Amino acid sequence: MKVVGWNGRLVSSEQAAVPVMDHGFLYGMTLFETMRTYGGRPFLLERHLRRLAEACGTLGIRYTLDAAQAERHIGEVMAANGLKEAYIRYTVSAGENGFGLPAGAYTAPLTLVLTKPLPLMPDMMYVNGKPLQLLQTRRNSPEAAIRYKSGHYMNNIVAKRELTSCRSAGQGAEGLMLTADGKLAEGIVSNLFFIAGDRLCTPAIEAGILPGITRGFVLELAPACGLHPEEGLYTWDDLMQAEEVFITTSVQELVPITSLWGTDGEPVQVGLGRIGSFTAKLLQLYRAAAAAAQ
Repeated sequence: MKVVGWNGRLVSSEQAAVPVMDHGFLYGMTLFETMRTYGGRPFLLERHLRRLAEACGTLGIRYTLDAAQAERHIGEVMAANGLKEAYIRYTVSAGENGFGLPAGAYTAPLTLVLTKPLPLMPDMMYVNGKPLQLLQTRRNSPEAAIRYKSGHYMNNIVAKRELTSCRSAGQGAEGLMLTADGKLAEGIVSNLFFIAGDRLCTPAIEAGILPGITRGFVLELAPACGLHPEEGLYTWDDLMQAEEVFITTSVQELVPITSLWGTDGEPVQVGLGRIGSFTAKLLQLYRAAAAAAQ
């Protein structure tokens, strides 16, 4: 990645620098969205930008977002890096506001657009799935009423470090964090779903999870598969009894979970040990929607 988007301009990655008095650097006041392209276009871009704008409004960051302008700029950054498809990170940092906690609004935020090639996602991962490792690291409580996708990622990094010490990590596992009172929360970089009968279950926002864009879209797809979407507070035992389990991210879409690893380090197979029929149908519908949006 040689070129980045910096306040709407194309600059080299070496030239883009955050001032030391920027509150994104000093106090973690950054917000970002990650997404991927299909046919060169960022999927669900307007939803991502709406979530970003709502968070900016709550945090007093005065930033106007225009989807058409953002898409053009993302396309420019991709082209400058020779990318036809990309993994995109769109970041807003609060900007400079002195040394100390501010009382007023942030009126001069910084924007940064980073692009890189999509990661390798083997077709068989969507058939054979991956493990889900229960972690001892608990999900911290969000800083506000709901969790924002912010640069405050220390909790996730601690969880990732724990995951690397687990046997399941060698099989490409995702790590799962529980809430402080032991309810299912979310993965290190993903939202969690499971299927029980005709219910598509996912932890509620009240569990302190990120309201993922892909998560929300999948909930909307559920009725077309004959599933009733349900958000609630669930336990590891609920997950162990599930017929199908999968995780969602904007980059990897829907990834089946085919084994559950508890803290004792012994795996339990989910279903038949491969993608379940409902998960396969949801993935098919998701990809169809992405293709139609190109």
